[in-house]
Amino acid sequence: MKEVYQGKTKDVFALDNGNYLLKFKDDVTGTDGVFDPGANTVGLSIDGIGKANLEVSVYFFEILKKAGIQTHYVSADIENSTMQVLPATPFGKGLEVICRNRAVGSFLRRYGAYVQEGAPLSSYVEMTLKDDDRGDPLITCEGLAALGIMTPEQFEATKAETVRINQIITDTLKEKGLDLYDIKFEFGFYQGKAILIDEIASGNMRVYQNGKAVDPMDLTRLILA
Repeated sequence: MKEVYQGKTKDVFALDNGNYLLKFKDDVTGTDGVFDPGANTVGLSIDGIGKANLEVSVYFFEILKKAGIQTHYVSADIENSTMQVLPATPFGKGLEVICRNRAVGSFLRRYGAYVQEGAPLSSYVEMTLKDDDRGDPLITCEGLAALGIMTPEQFEATKAETVRINQIITDTLKEKGLDLYDIKFEFGFYQGKAILIDEIASGNMRVYQNGKAVDPMDLTRLILA
């Protein structure tokens, strides 16, 4: 096993079988010691959060697997906070895909002159480049093609898969009395197909209960209850 990358919240190791091993850490993103899932820097450590994020990710990956959706997930060792994944190749230097069910967060900040907070958005999909220095800029299908990051065909396939996965997660949370407002995914390329990679943790989604936002830590407990 060889370490190939140290991330903010996970380390990546290459395995002898050609797959990769993700080691979930207790470091979380934030600013000035305050947890913020949207931040681009490590702000603090929370004991046990790495294991909890892995448990939530495995919970959703298994649901997607039963639905016939391929992801990079292979297996997990919860006690050691590790997940074995397929060797998918990121698009460019990393591409994030946001699916929005309701207007909140950065969408509301950008388009607040045209929409009220919480207004339905019918699974609207946005893509951003992973680039901390430039604030993870939004990019269009045409922009991705012009930069050689993703073809229009890959864009449409990824968009359709995002909407499908979002609906499954939305329905799963609704059964628990929770409303998914938006969720952030990451996709990679594997054997000619764009598949879901990285994690599906509470810190990657905005969820409301009875009209009030649920803190990611509380959300993890609600999902795993």
